[in-house]
Amino acid sequence: MKLPYEWRIGWRYTRAGRSARRNGFISFISGVSVIGIALGVAALIIVLSVMNGFQKEVRDRMLSVVSHVELFDSRGAPLSDWQALAAQARKNPAVVGAAPFVPAQALIARGEDMRGVLVRGIDPVREAEVTPLARGLQPVLNKLQPGGWGVVMGGELARSMGVHVGDPVTLVAPSGQVTPAGVVPRLKQMVVVGTFEAGHYEYDSGLVMVHMDDAARLFRTGGPTGVQIQLKDAQQARVVGNELAESLGPDVIVRDWTHTNRNWFDAVQVEKRMMFIILTLIVAVAAFNLVSTLVMTVTDKRADIAILRTLGASPASVMGIFMVQGALSGVLGTLSGLGLGLLVAFNIDVIVPFIEGLLGVHFLPGSIYLISKMPSEPQSGDIIPIAVLSLVLALLATIYPSWRASRVQPAEALRYE
Repeated sequence: MKLPYEWRIGWRYTRAGRSARRNGFISFISGVSVIGIALGVAALIIVLSVMNGFQKEVRDRMLSVVSHVELFDSRGAPLSDWQALAAQARKNPAVVGAAPFVPAQALIARGEDMRGVLVRGIDPVREAEVTPLARGLQPVLNKLQPGGWGVVMGGELARSMGVHVGDPVTLVAPSGQVTPAGVVPRLKQMVVVGTFEAGHYEYDSGLVMVHMDDAARLFRTGGPTGVQIQLKDAQQARVVGNELAESLGPDVIVRDWTHTNRNWFDAVQVEKRMMFIILTLIVAVAAFNLVSTLVMTVTDKRADIAILRTLGASPASVMGIFMVQGALSGVLGTLSGLGLGLLVAFNIDVIVPFIEGLLGVHFLPGSIYLISKMPSEPQSGDIIPIAVLSLVLALLATIYPSWRASRVQPAEALRYE
């Protein structure tokens, strides 16, 4: 099947512009436009893939420590019958696990070193039903016995305080007890029975776990104050949370993990949108460089246009020839950018360590960022719009020069030939 002559002539002009010696400058401008489109598309794919990977990595590590949904009494009181509340929540088919807990904030001290921590009083047996971290730490968590006053600390927190397994630490409750001498903070000496590494700096450096009964005694809650819920699909936490809120009634507060960490995820989405807009400008600038390329090509091919017109070519056909030429440059740049971007995105775990070793720097220090390795997750939902946008911009850039070519008058163009 033969292609229309507009396609064949447009392809011929594209090749000729790169091979003819007298058109070297036009070829250079065209090449710069193609390279610019390719680099812009590649940059968009790489940046968005890294941001997707960063979001997924942090989310997965976060969900290895926290439950998908948490239930609390609306009055802030302890749950007198958490088993009944858990049983009612389990009626929802999306719920696969439930466990009681006592969340609180406190200070942990060793000598003169004191840190603020998030304390989680847990049931060591049932905790494995709601967090993947607990399933991997079951032998360590089994050392938490009621009345044993043991504590499991994040690895980064233990290292920063110089604490090892078997060392004593002091847990300081924020609300004190009233004595004749005034309000005295409640202190309890505890023994470190183990540490954990969640891979999430915020939890590794600020979370400690104790037995639920010990936490209830120290913070005087009288029992568990919340129920943790594990779902089949963490991505459905918001939907299931709304369903649980309706079924459990107004006396129960339902918080899902997307609500608890809303600020962080909203910030990531805003940054992702802004990066998309900023990097799209690179593609737009490169695409509209095609305007100058086609304008110079039209000027150079005025005689050819006049001959085509005298042979019976319509203005629409002339316009189509130059639109094909510009579109081919856009397609070439887009495909090159897709190939380069995907190559880097899928191999970023090799490329980044190589660059770090070459420059002697570390791009993601764990003390500053939540993760210490550059992640990447290319998603078709990002790649397809990038490719389509690049092609559309390239096509839009060809319209005006092609229209000008179609307006060339044969007699005027051939007058000085």
